[in-house]
Amino acid sequence: MIKRLIVSYVALVAVALAAFTVPVAFTLTAQLRGDTEESVRREATTMALLLGEGDAPARQALARMAGAYGDETPGTVEVVAADGRSAMPPLPLPAHPDDPAFDSALARGRTTVDWGSRLVWGPELVVTVPVYARNGAVEERIVGAVRVRYETADLTDRLWRIWGFRAILAVGVLAVAAGLGAIVARLLTKPLRQLNDMASRFGDGDLTARSPVTGPQETRTLARTLNQGAERLDTLVASQRIFVADASHQLRTPLTALRLSLDNIADGVDDDFVREDVDQATAEVVRMSRLVSGLLVLARAEAKVSAPEPLALRELVEERLNVWRPAADERGVTLVLAGDADDRPRVLAGPGNLDQVLDNVLSNALEVSPDRGTITVRVEAGGPEEAVVEVLDQGPGMSAAEQARAFDRFWRGQGLTGRTGSGLGLAIVKQLVTDDGGRVALRDAPGGGLCVRIGLRTEADAPRRISPRPGAPRSGG
Repeated sequence: MIKRLIVSYVALVAVALAAFTVPVAFTLTAQLRGDTEESVRREATTMALLLGEGDAPARQALARMAGAYGDETPGTVEVVAADGRSAMPPLPLPAHPDDPAFDSALARGRTTVDWGSRLVWGPELVVTVPVYARNGAVEERIVGAVRVRYETADLTDRLWRIWGFRAILAVGVLAVAAGLGAIVARLLTKPLRQLNDMASRFGDGDLTARSPVTGPQETRTLARTLNQGAERLDTLVASQRIFVADASHQLRTPLTALRLSLDNIADGVDDDFVREDVDQATAEVVRMSRLVSGLLVLARAEAKVSAPEPLALRELVEERLNVWRPAADERGVTLVLAGDADDRPRVLAGPGNLDQVLDNVLSNALEVSPDRGTITVRVEAGGPEEAVVEVLDQGPGMSAAEQARAFDRFWRGQGLTGRTGSGLGLAIVKQLVTDDGGRVALRDAPGGGLCVRIGLRTEADAPRRISPRPGAPRSGG
């Protein structure tokens, strides 16, 4: 927008300069041409009058005048008699005394002016005037012609000075206009840049971002409206976080108490049929606890809006694999980190989001993997602005229809996770990855199994994450 405003200012100034400067330059050029033509014509007419006198003193005066004219000006004088011979032996005879200009002057008594070019002028100005023999005040007959050749090199230099001075002045004025236009444009667009900065921070999760109420009335009104909307949204998000905290306390406590009660009942019952019913109820309570935990995690993911921070992706993946490796070793499952070890992309993710995503995906992969299977995690650069993490397992995989529904809440497939999962693990993964501006997709793994492909935004100049914190694995479901 600033560039467009500057271009608009410069264009307006250029139009104004063209409207005022170009006509003046053309007027000065026409005036220079007219003054030069009038001066040369006047000198040629004066010489023709002296030659027309016919007496010796007039011819001597003409000779002196022609010599002085040649010395003091870039012009030369040529004189020809009516019969085509030199009318004055001291003066040179024209190279072509029978050219059209002389013919017109000698035959019809016409004065001709030839600039050599219609556009501006040629290398010389040629003025030819007839010479009349006079008897008193009465013109009798044409006895010759006088021609003045005036070189126009000096006129061309003056013409360049006229146009060059105005061109340099115009360039200077346009440069000043561009500088002043840049200052004015930045002042005019400063409120819009502040609004854009506030919107960018808000989009990155900083709900405390506000825009200064400055500038014209329109931008002040827009800034107040955006600030009010941000304030209301911040209040709603805070209320939702409070609700999540309260729900976490209120739901987990009775479920824990109910499970303890069932365990006590099971310990004091000898009837196998009653014990079977109690065990079934305990299993449902455990499943309900998992479901509540998954719902709380999902609610926190939806309510938590925080600005993404740069993270060293490969180091974080290595950290989560080290956390999950003991659980994998119990079943003989091998965790492999693939990809170029020198390729260490840095990604943008909210605090704890990527840890939760990797934990959920690794938990699902571990549950469906057969004993002594292999889970491969590949880290690579997916493009100039994206890094990719792929988690490949050797489980039963999913059909195309199941892959299309896998991110739906509470949906559980027919594989191994269908017995104990809550159906919220991949929904949480998608929510967290989407909040960070990334994308997640499912596809068939080569050789069977499922591939979870996670694309994350990168930041080339982001600082590396220092000493990743170890933590316990989080259940997926």
